[in-house]
Formats: sequence, C-alpha cells, structure tokens
Amino acid sequence: MSLSAILIQQILIIFIIIVIGVICYRTKLIDDSTNSKLSDVLLMLVNPILIFVSYQRDFTVDLLEGLLISLLLAVATHIVAIIISYIFIRPTKRKVIIEDGIKTRSSRKNDDVEVERFSGIYANVGFMGIPLVNGIFGSEGVFYVTASLTIFNILVWTHGAIMMSDSKNLGLKEVVKKLMSPTIFAILIGLLFFILQIRLPVVFHQALTYVADMNTPLAMIIAGVTIGKTNIIKLFTKNLRIYYIAFLRLLLIPLISLLLYVWLPINQTVKITAILMAASPAATLSVIFAIRYDKNSILGAEIFTVTTLLCVITIPLLVKIAELLL
Repeated sequence: MSLSAILIQQILIIFIIIVIGVICYRTKLIDDSTNSKLSDVLLMLVNPILIFVSYQRDFTVDLLEGLLISLLLAVATHIVAIIISYIFIRPTKRKVIIEDGIKTRSSRKNDDVEVERFSGIYANVGFMGIPLVNGIFGSEGVFYVTASLTIFNILVWTHGAIMMSDSKNLGLKEVVKKLMSPTIFAILIGLLFFILQIRLPVVFHQALTYVADMNTPLAMIIAGVTIGKTNIIKLFTKNLRIYYIAFLRLLLIPLISLLLYVWLPINQTVKITAILMAASPAATLSVIFAIRYDKNSILGAEIFTVTTLLCVITIPLLVKIAELLL
C-alpha cells in the first residue's frame, strides 16, 4: 500500500473520530467546560507522555541526525510560513467595485490581519500532526515531530504573542514562563534519557504507553467538539476570505516546503514528517490568543474549523505529489 493510501486511511479514521466529537457536543454529552478540561488533559498530560515515550528507544547516530535535521526543517518551514503570510496577508484589504460598467478599486484597513497571519503561520502540529504521523510511522515519527513542537512553542510564544498583542503587555518573564510547558519539559527529559540511554522499567513503560495511546482519539474528539459549535454549512458560505487563508495554510506554504525538502538526500521518514507538519491545519492557539489579546476569536475558530475539514483532502494530495517526486 502506498504512503498516500495509508495516509487517506488514517485521515478517514481521524475524520470519523472528529464526527464522534461533533455528535458528543450536539447531544450535550460534552459541553464547553468539559472540552476545556479535556484539552488540559491532552496538552498537560497525554501529549507530553507520548513525546517522552517516543524517546524510549535505542540510541543511534542516524536517529540523532534525523532529529537535528527535523529541527532545521521545522525552522525553515516556519520561516517560509512567516514570509508567505506577511506577503499575502496585508494590513489593508483591496476591494473592487463595478458600477455602471466602471471598475474602481478601493482599500480599507484589515482589522483581522493578526488573526489571519497567525492562522497562516502556525499549524496544528500537536493536535493534528502527532496523530497523523503516529498513525503512519509510529513512535519514530513522533520522535521527529518533537523538533517541530520545539520550534512551534518557541516561536508561538515569542513572535506569535508579540504579533497578536501588538507588542503590548508582553515581558520577558511572561515569555519564559510560557516556554516552560509540559511539552518542552517532556522533550528535554526525553532527549536526556535518549542520549544517556536511561530506560524505564517495562511496567512503567507499558503504563505510559497506554496513556500515550489516548492522544489521537482524545485530540480528535476535542477538535470535533470545537467544530460542533459552528454551523458548518453557513460557515463554508458566509466568508469567502477564509478560503484564501486556508489556501495559504493548507496548500501554498506546504507546497513550497515540499518543493524545498523533496530533493534533499535525507531519511524519507524525516522528510515526510516535515511535509505533514507543514501541511497541518491552523493551530487552535489562534482562537486562544485571539481571546487573550482581544482580537477576532470567532474568525480564528472559523479558520480552524475550515482548515481542519479541508485538510482531509489537501494532505493526501500533497503527500501524493511528494511520492511522485521522490
């Protein structure tokens, strides 16, 4: 079975779990408060444990080299995303008006430029990226995903926070505090255990593996509940600009990244993992940051929903292109 076929199968599994999440919200089995608690459990417990467990493997130079290459590719992906978002998402919007056969152009301020740029730059590498890679490559893939998570966390709490806050109320102490997350600790401790070859007893390892296995279903149910809050039919027709942001996030940025990486003489798992990270939908943090810094959180939620649903089509397409070029 080809990689794209495996990916389609994995995405269908993920999509079914998302639908279950939607049903849970619509039937009031999970409300906003419960979903918030589940998000905390995922981000503060399950996700870090999954990352830590992925480092519990025999040390090889190839793995360490792959991790360092993944780190460089993650930096490159975010640089591409930042450049593309700043070029194609402008502080002013152009508007074309045709009246009596005469075409006139006008421009107005784009009040949502920060939310749009944030959604274009930062992908959902934790919620969507990890389940996809874990389903295809297993713990080795998650091992390489930790590089993307590291760069994501560093940039989102520095560049992302500064951009969304208009450089207000953001001190060094706050940035450092946000960087000290369970995810970062899991990466640092996991890497230390990997290099020193400290292995957990079998019973502890198995227990943590059981918790780590909750990551995909829990993440997708949470995403489904978030999507369930919206009127999906109305969402896809009321604001066509969302498609423009989705095009940047799901196609242009990952396609440029793909064309940069596909020719590199590196491990294929590392290469495909980097492409999947670049192709992930908009991050849920776009909603959280929009609320925190008094921006358009509704738009952030709408972009998250649309990109999450559309990635079912775009990710297999991009991987198929990568397969043809490899």
